[in-house]
Formats: sequence, C-alpha cells, structure tokens
Amino acid sequence: MNNMQAAQHKAAQLPRFPQRHLEHIPGDYGWPLFGHTFEFLRDFQGLVNRGAAQYGPVFKGNIFFQRGLTMLGPEANEFVLRDQAHVFSSRAAWNPMLDKLFTNGLMMRDFADHKLHRRLLQQAFKKPALSSYMTSMNPHIARGLSRWPTGKEFSFFDAIKSLLLDVGAETFLGLEMGPEAKQVNEAFVAEVDASLAVLRVEIPGTTWYRGMKGRRFLEKFMTDLIPQKRASNGTDFFSELCRAVDEEGELTLSDQDIMNHMIFLLFAAHDTTTSTLSSIIHALARNPEWQDRLREEFRALGKDHLDYDDLDKLESTTWVFKEALRMYPPLPTIPRRAVEDTEFNGIRIPKNTLVSIVPLHTHYMEEFWSNPTRFDPERFSPARAEDKKHFYQWVPFGGGHHKCIGLNFAELQSKIFLFHFLRDYQVSVRPGYEAPYQLVPLAMPKDGLPVTIRKL
Repeated sequence: MNNMQAAQHKAAQLPRFPQRHLEHIPGDYGWPLFGHTFEFLRDFQGLVNRGAAQYGPVFKGNIFFQRGLTMLGPEANEFVLRDQAHVFSSRAAWNPMLDKLFTNGLMMRDFADHKLHRRLLQQAFKKPALSSYMTSMNPHIARGLSRWPTGKEFSFFDAIKSLLLDVGAETFLGLEMGPEAKQVNEAFVAEVDASLAVLRVEIPGTTWYRGMKGRRFLEKFMTDLIPQKRASNGTDFFSELCRAVDEEGELTLSDQDIMNHMIFLLFAAHDTTTSTLSSIIHALARNPEWQDRLREEFRALGKDHLDYDDLDKLESTTWVFKEALRMYPPLPTIPRRAVEDTEFNGIRIPKNTLVSIVPLHTHYMEEFWSNPTRFDPERFSPARAEDKKHFYQWVPFGGGHHKCIGLNFAELQSKIFLFHFLRDYQVSVRPGYEAPYQLVPLAMPKDGLPVTIRKL
C-alpha cells in the first residue's frame, strides 16, 4: 500500500464528526450547540477577521455542530493545499455537508481515487476540448445577450445564471434546453441551498427536502442521457466524459460515476462562473473606465468572435478577471480533515481535526496587497505583480492536488461573455450602489445585482 492509498484508508476510517481535543489552540466555541453558525451565515468575513484579531492566524471555533480550526495566510494555504505528507482529506471535510447532495463528485474524492478520476476528467479540459467548446459558446452567448432588456433595470445575477445554464447545457451536455431548463436550474439552486440546511430530514416544505428532490431529478436527468452519449461522436463535455479512458486506453467511468461527475461539474461550472461574472460586472459598473479599457482591447482584435489563441492576448481582461476573484472568491473557505496527527508552525493538529483555510481573508491581507479593499486590476500587471509575493496568496481556485480542474474553462467562459457583452453594451448601477454580498456557501449578490444596460 503506497502513501496515498494508506491516507485514503485512514480517511475512510475517520468517524463522521471531527476531533474535539483542541484545548491547546486559542479560540472559543461560541454559543452552546450552535457555536458560531449564525455569525458564519450572517457575516463570514467579519467572523474570521475578529477571530484573527483576537487569537492570531490559527484559532478554533464551532460551525454547523463541528469543532475545528481556522488557519489563515499564504503559509497555511500552502501547508493544507499542497499536503505533501498526504494528511488532509477533502472528502471527510465536505461529506457532512455535501455527501448526499453531490455524491462522489471530484471534490469528494481523495488521494489515489481522486488522482485516477481527475486524470480521466482532465481530458475534457485540455486545449482541443476547450477550443471546440468555444465554437458553440460564441454564438450562443451573443444570441442570449440580444434578448436582454435595455434601458431598464434588471437582475444581472438572474440573467447571467439563466444564460450560463443554457450555454452550459449545450457545451457540457450537447443539448438545447427546452422546458426542462427551469427544472434543472431549480434543482441546482435547491441542492446548493440544502448544503447549509441545519435540519437534514426529508420533511415536505423544508430546505433539505427540496435539495434531495432536486438531487433525484438531476440523477434521472443525467442517467437517461448516458446511453446516447456513449454511442455519440459529440464534442460536448458529456460525450467526452463518456468516452474518457485511462492512459492504457482501457478503464472507463461507470454510468454512476459519470452521473455523479456531471452533476457536480455542471454545478461547479455554472454556479461559480455566475458568481465570478456577477463580481466582475459589479466592479465594472462601478468603475466604467475599465469597461472602456476592455472594450478597446476586444475591438483591437478586429473580429466578431473569440478563438482559443486570442485568450492570452487579452491582458487587461485577465487582470480584471483575477481582481474580481481576489475580492470575491466564489468559495471563500476551503475545509479539510486531518487523517493523522500533524504539525504546522509548532502547533499540533490532532488526527480527525477539521481544518479550514480562508482564501477570502488571504486576499485582503495588507502585507500582500496594497489598499486591498480597492478594485485595482493593475495590481496583477507585470510592473506591479502584487500576486507574486507568495505562490499561495491568490487562491480562488484552491491549489495542490485539488486545484480546480475547470479554472481554464472558467476564464475562457468569462472572457467570451465579456467580449460579446462589452463590445455592444455599457452597463451601469444606481449612483452610490454597492452590492450586499452573501459569502457562503458561494459568493453572490443578495439583491440580484440590479443593473441597467444600453446598446452602444
């Protein structure tokens, strides 16, 4: 048994709830039973900042009936995410919240099992596949934008979520969504909402009941498509996944694995890009000079669509993309659980301890970022390179073994949208407007981000 297999075995043996013997760690457990759960939901960033100010960069707490550690800063990010000793389990950390909702998605796998599935899935994110996705994404996004209302306020979040679901259905599933689009969207929303459900009993009308109902709908929806996808020569993600084989050209994914991966990956691509583009448009509407700058960059290409080779030419767009992810990383905190005793900077971390790093906190640390509350894309320019002080200071996609497999797809899709949107439209918000953000489980504007667009 190699190191990764041994770690995987240890993770499987962990009891469901984490280690509670953390007396040697500073911090507190908050209210009886509920701990800091309500603060976590209401003001996550404030909760972390207060803990850091009172206890330092490593402190204990209690959220959703789980006691564990928060570890802050680039060094902590690197220690947990690189996990050179294979002591941190992603599956054991996420399972209590996501096991029944996103069963056996890539994030819910560990060590050797994760490595195998990631290698199979990676084929659908390589350059030839990404380039082929762009063929359909360009016209689909352009058509979708032409139906958006001009001259009157509307919810950008709702509009982009609907558009990206349609684009994702074609790109990922090879389908033109019909009446079922609303059901698919509602099922994903219900699953995400259910991830924060305190009462996890299927009582009609509850958040958990709706989440599990959505899960069952998506299971049937995906499973029914698999036979035709296995037999097709399609270039969509679903078809690529059904044909994926290992390096020996033999091992393929089971129908169950494909169904689980498709549910998780479509959710991850759809919801996280919705979050990212909402943050970008919020920033651009409040900083219209950057709209002009990106528009000039797009028009300088002299074409009406983006090709794969154009992506690296969009320097200013890349800076805007990175800055929005710095300020509002879709996943503000990333949990792991220790499968054996370990130590960080002289602090003993017992086996079975829940450990959470916080990209959101790192992204606002003044020792790494100048004036971090200011939208300033040029901090990512070669001349300033603020993100280069530590390899793990900008981590919206995580890092190490579990670094987001779809990061290039997310950037590609965001750039295609911005290309078609900003060449034709100017976007604005009400004077003085600043979006109220919900940070967990995913960063998103609470009010839907009301914007007004006008045709140029």
